[in-house]
Amino acid sequence: MALTISPVVSSQEVPRVAFDQDKDLLLANFDCKTDIDDLHSVAAMATLLRHPNFNGVHAYAVAGAYGVQEGLYVPPNPLFDVAFGDQWSDAHADFGRALLEVYIQAKETLDAGGDIWIPEAGQSDFSAALLRQIRERNPDLDTRNRIHIVQHSDWNEEVTSQESLSYVKQFADYIKIPDGNAVDNGSPGFRSDEAIPLGNYLKDPELEGIWELAIELGHRYNGMDGRYLNTSVQAGGLDFSDLSETCYILGIEGIRDGLDFFRTYGQ
Repeated sequence: MALTISPVVSSQEVPRVAFDQDKDLLLANFDCKTDIDDLHSVAAMATLLRHPNFNGVHAYAVAGAYGVQEGLYVPPNPLFDVAFGDQWSDAHADFGRALLEVYIQAKETLDAGGDIWIPEAGQSDFSAALLRQIRERNPDLDTRNRIHIVQHSDWNEEVTSQESLSYVKQFADYIKIPDGNAVDNGSPGFRSDEAIPLGNYLKDPELEGIWELAIELGHRYNGMDGRYLNTSVQAGGLDFSDLSETCYILGIEGIRDGLDFFRTYGQ
């Protein structure tokens, strides 16, 4: 009998799974260590989720989802409160409690037929812990097709524990996209030294307040006590590069940079 060999299908030929706003969970994990870019990314995500195109998205956030990098934490709690209300967990303060809270969110979504989509605004250590919980408690679940993890940063992978990185790549649908710090590479580039006149694009007082707090906290902690010095923010610009992953998940195309983002989704 002749051996039949199935043709190799390239990643470009594999149909892309689409985010289902009616069923899926957007689980945004932010490391908040030691770059302050997560603060701007939180404000940008709050902007996106308040837009009419996406205000029905079921979203939950995690602060303190960091890996093995050195450096001090950037305390984001007041910003998370105004951006996400009670829909977030603090893994920096209590990892175990945050893991349980997020597992409950994930289990409800999975039981209802939805998938979990994780934009990694940082490392994958918390995601790996969550994935282990899901696999241990739901051994029949095909996590390779139900848990989607999107990463944009080589550095984030380098400071994820190698055990955790290997685990998520093996047992989740792990997607690497081009870096959101640069333009014209296939992802929107959301880091720039140039200031963006937010007042021209933000008319919602709540969103204005969220951005004002994100920017104020960013300047307060940028480079403070040995934290990473974000030179774009120091120059007066914005850095919400981690939002590139959420744009991928939600199928947002045609956005080149931060100015494009506010022109399209500012409100």
